[in-house]
Amino acid sequence: MAASGERSGFEVTRLSGSLGAEVRGIRLGQAGPDEAEGIRSLLLEHQVLFFPEQYLTPDEHIAFGRLFGELESHPNLDFESERPEFFELHATGGKGAIADEWHSDLSCQDRPSVLAILHMVKCPAVGGDTMWANMTKAYEELTPPMQEFLEGLSALHDAHPHDHPEQTAIHPVVRIHPETGRKSLFVNEHFTRRIVELSHEESEPVLRFLTRWATQPRFGLRYRWSEGTVAMWDNRCTQHCVLNDFEGERVIQRVTVMGDEPESAVPARWEPYLKPFSAASRHDRQLKVHLRERDRRGRG
Repeated sequence: MAASGERSGFEVTRLSGSLGAEVRGIRLGQAGPDEAEGIRSLLLEHQVLFFPEQYLTPDEHIAFGRLFGELESHPNLDFESERPEFFELHATGGKGAIADEWHSDLSCQDRPSVLAILHMVKCPAVGGDTMWANMTKAYEELTPPMQEFLEGLSALHDAHPHDHPEQTAIHPVVRIHPETGRKSLFVNEHFTRRIVELSHEESEPVLRFLTRWATQPRFGLRYRWSEGTVAMWDNRCTQHCVLNDFEGERVIQRVTVMGDEPESAVPARWEPYLKPFSAASRHDRQLKVHLRERDRRGRG
């Protein structure tokens, strides 16, 4: 696709070779189902979209988000808001609720985020950029033997960054996008703890390789914000990270479409690996608890 052009009446400009596009020629506060369909098509193509100079009110923001699915509140953040599905985050001087590790939103949940829509209300003069990475491309550029190996694996995620390590979920290491059918990596440094079918000793180097591999600059995009910009990204095939390098105040407002259940690229091939009891069993305790609770719910 060309660096810029017209699509569905929008002016679309690509921002990197891997993902991302800036979209002009639409007022999101006035968008309806037809506009949403065109935006959804662009999102599937570019994975993350930016709409400058929107300045949405909270009600407009919520109404726009609902065009793409049911909105949900954050499971581990309480903002005492009249609108639980809408939240605002303030950070000053590079401190505060800044997501400065690479992550896929809420992969610690059984049904993680489908997409997020963020409004940059106030941004610092310098710093506070956000980076995104294309997990489809990261998967596709692995060697075929590595792809085949990873497709048979799953990973344990937890909400430890939200002070809830007891909240755990297991997802495939390689997932299928439900709309495009393409495969992508689905592990991240923020929430992913171990690969279920490997020992702790084996899991650590594999996860370390994957998290470093997937966030290489060649798979990514770094976006410099301006006030009033709205961003939306497909959480099923991207990761993102905020640069914690700014001075002054950074204020964002956000809604999240939840309810996605990651589908594995292939059926499970191996059972979870749990060592016989030993001093090293402490590394398996979290996985044991998750599997025990899963079995208990299944019997219920």
